[in-house]
Amino acid sequence: MKVLMVGAGGKFAGLVVPELKRRGATVRALIRDAGKEDEVRRHGADEVVVGDLEDRGSLVRAAKGVEGAFHINPAFAANEAKLGVSMVQAAVEAGVRKFTFSGVIHPSVTKLKNHAAKLPVEEALCESGLVFTILQPTMFMQTLQGGWKEVVEKGSFTLPYSAKVKASYVDYRDVAEAAAIALSTDRLDYGTFELCAPGMLSRVELTAIMSEVLGRRIEAGNVSFDEWAATARIPEGPTRDGLRVMYEDYDQHGFPGGNAVVLRAVLEREPRGLKGFFQELAQSTR
Repeated sequence: MKVLMVGAGGKFAGLVVPELKRRGATVRALIRDAGKEDEVRRHGADEVVVGDLEDRGSLVRAAKGVEGAFHINPAFAANEAKLGVSMVQAAVEAGVRKFTFSGVIHPSVTKLKNHAAKLPVEEALCESGLVFTILQPTMFMQTLQGGWKEVVEKGSFTLPYSAKVKASYVDYRDVAEAAAIALSTDRLDYGTFELCAPGMLSRVELTAIMSEVLGRRIEAGNVSFDEWAATARIPEGPTRDGLRVMYEDYDQHGFPGGNAVVLRAVLEREPRGLKGFFQELAQSTR
């Protein structure tokens, strides 16, 4: 099977490539920047095409001759929904048979633009005639890596919302495996799947696990959004605006999920957990 991978040079979609290769797929990587060709080939891509999600013609050309396509939206893009729908339409026009979309848990929470933008893509898939699979992962564990330097150097883990509200997580490597299963088998055809590791944890509970892993106390810190965004070097624009609204919502409601029954059934094993994830981070910094 030949699969077109949208965003194969990215830190999340790039995790799907080796999972597809393990299942014997031929991977055609769609990249926007030709300078990333060597990188995606090192990750296992067999073919590389340059295209732009805003250029429908380039997407159709990229999708010609493939059986399946994987798509993950560029988060917080101002025209995120339009880009996703365009990819679905291009796949139909190119004669693609299967399409796997990595969306988000709770796309019906429409006050969060990065959630609401996934709904039109899901609708387009349902009306496309493609054999589709919609994955709805919760918060990626990999997003916690950005604060790991603070954890190691300062003994604290700080985010711009309450340390007491609970959130759910998933290791994107498990999502990548689910995507590869969807594209290489018929097990997940026409399904929509919420993907979560077990349980919901507050930042206080996260830092307790970090403390256990590192053998020293890690504090759960708080900071204003503007201070956090400045430290993270997030420029003014749609991404910063979207993150502000998202974190304000987390501050009130957390990020519910944590029911692992679906992911456990999809993978036919126990999902990766946060303790193991933090152990890997600790080993990588020793």
